[in-house]
Amino acid sequence: MPSTYTLKICGLERELPLCPLNESLSIAAFVMFGDVELTITAASELLSRVPEFDYIVTPEAKSIPLAYELSRQSGKKYLVARKKAKLYMSAPVSVHVRSITTEGVQTLMLDSSEGALLRGRRVLIVDDVISTGESLAAVEALCEKFGANVVAKAAVLAEGDAMLRKDITVLGELPIFSNQ
Repeated sequence: MPSTYTLKICGLERELPLCPLNESLSIAAFVMFGDVELTITAASELLSRVPEFDYIVTPEAKSIPLAYELSRQSGKKYLVARKKAKLYMSAPVSVHVRSITTEGVQTLMLDSSEGALLRGRRVLIVDDVISTGESLAAVEALCEKFGANVVAKAAVLAEGDAMLRKDITVLGELPIFSNQ
């Protein structure tokens, strides 16, 4: 089995290291941190594909550069669903999620003051990669707790069966690799 995967997306090419998920499967590690060119290009392309929105919400942490760039290009504010309560949070609201890339159950939360901004507003949920969709579903549930209208869910890449989903906007596919 090769040790890398060549990703071709939006006219760009990146070599991604393959990482074992378990004994039989590996995934390509897609990390946007520090890749300004890819982040700017992906944000621009996603903005051309999603409907009008008022706010962007993203889970912490790998998709934060994408949310920032979408915010910069659109002029719309972004909020980060945090993994732990922060000192500035006076009344955090949380949901639980189990992701394939993180061990154990995680908590995602927004402070009530941030969530209040979303009430009745059109929200775009963004992530870097959608795999099982668990993180996406958790962010959506969190937004719904605040009465947000989720108008679109988007990511740079979809992995495995997520590529078949009709309810998400993605720019490309990230295959899952057999270790056999």
